[in-house]
Amino acid sequence: MLKKLTIVAVAAAFAAAPLPSLAQGKKDSVVMGMTLEPPGLDPTNAAAAAIAEVTLYNIYEPLTKINEDGSVSPLLAESWQASPDLKTYTFKLRKGVKFHNGEPFDSAAVKFSYERNAAPTSTNKDKSLYQAFESVSTPDPETVVVSVKYSEPNLPFLLGQAGGSIVEPKSAPTNVTQPVGTGPYTLGGWAKGSSITLNKWPNYRNAAAIKLSKVTIRFIGDPAAQVAALLSGDIDVFPRAAVQRSVAQLKADPRFSVLIGGSRAKTIVGINQRKKPLDDVRVRRAILAAIDRKAMIDGAVDGFGTPIGSFYTPGSLGYVDTTGINPFDPEKAKKLLAEAGVKTPLELSLKLPPPPYARQGGEVLAAMLAKVGIIAKIENVEWAQWLSQVFAGNGPHNFDLTIVSHVEPFDLVKITESDYYLGYNNEAFNALYKQITATPAEAERAKLLGDAQRMLATDAVAGFLFQPQWITVAAKKLKGVWKEVPQFENDFSAWSWE
Repeated sequence: MLKKLTIVAVAAAFAAAPLPSLAQGKKDSVVMGMTLEPPGLDPTNAAAAAIAEVTLYNIYEPLTKINEDGSVSPLLAESWQASPDLKTYTFKLRKGVKFHNGEPFDSAAVKFSYERNAAPTSTNKDKSLYQAFESVSTPDPETVVVSVKYSEPNLPFLLGQAGGSIVEPKSAPTNVTQPVGTGPYTLGGWAKGSSITLNKWPNYRNAAAIKLSKVTIRFIGDPAAQVAALLSGDIDVFPRAAVQRSVAQLKADPRFSVLIGGSRAKTIVGINQRKKPLDDVRVRRAILAAIDRKAMIDGAVDGFGTPIGSFYTPGSLGYVDTTGINPFDPEKAKKLLAEAGVKTPLELSLKLPPPPYARQGGEVLAAMLAKVGIIAKIENVEWAQWLSQVFAGNGPHNFDLTIVSHVEPFDLVKITESDYYLGYNNEAFNALYKQITATPAEAERAKLLGDAQRMLATDAVAGFLFQPQWITVAAKKLKGVWKEVPQFENDFSAWSWE
């Protein structure tokens, strides 16, 4: 009798236990995996793409929204009109919108957000864009007029990025940990190092259209652990997963959709030109000549990438193939180092952030450089360290080499910034970029963009490696997940279960 009761109790326990998420039917919650944890939750004050992955279009909203195909649609702005010279844009704002703290959204909040982005103390990743605004005027609470110092045909797209999120003035100082926006979700909780929970905001202007009441985001950096979490049903979806080596296995599993999409990202070897001998173009060209891009793509991302030769990607306006300017040629690399008077072995630091493409790619890069007499001393750092030591505009730029993927489209302007981490300050390039921005005619603009790409390649501004392809793995019944990745975002408002 005791044995029978035990069996019944065990069976009851199994019946009560929750099934893995992939095995459940239609529901209103999702568990998503992310490779990196964001350093904070204010997308307007830091460059980490992980912030946008959590907050953009979910907690915060910009005036415009970037869609999967790269097109732009209205969000907090109902419509906009551009002047013929593309220097002035008039935005009509959505009425009746409120922030999570009950404050009204209006043109004053937009003006505050944009002027905050442009302030001298701003750490917005797109600070240079907002500093190029001649003025932000507010004729009435529902109208904003943005005047730009130069012609900018991409302004609606640029304002739809994370840095253009509209913040509520009183909450702005605490948004890093207590985010307040106008979006369909609010922060439910943040277990540092583990997960973030977002809850549907019942007072959202179109709450009935939001199908997911809860989204849990789990941070899983290790590729093997990402695969294990998917296979066990612990997570429902993993956008931009580092699962290249398990794609065949995941494709064969009928529970999953495996989406392999294009990007506007540029994975590069960052070279700190503030340091000798890296200020010598011959040394930078030697580094590039030591790199076999195909082997790098195979080793860093298991073949999921397209070679690039400049800070620009295939599919963008005016793209030209510049991979032939600095081809793989180890013997040439040795000659260039000798010409520059560099005694080998030359020791350089190689600081690597956490993503697998950087850590795996760093091993491949070090082996390639060693063959030409450059010893790359690998130092693995956490994301926050990388941002503060390598990338931060105010320095200390404490690195020689690094590997990172720049995921923002239309970011050639970063190269013109005097405090940009690469340290490339070339007045000829800056003048060319100004000419690009002053040219509204698309054909002429495309030609100038080609000139810019060739100049960056010739000057070996960085070790241009590849345009990555991103892999997203999702439960088959989960709809609305993007395949293409024009920018890093996860628009939970569009997700639902069949």
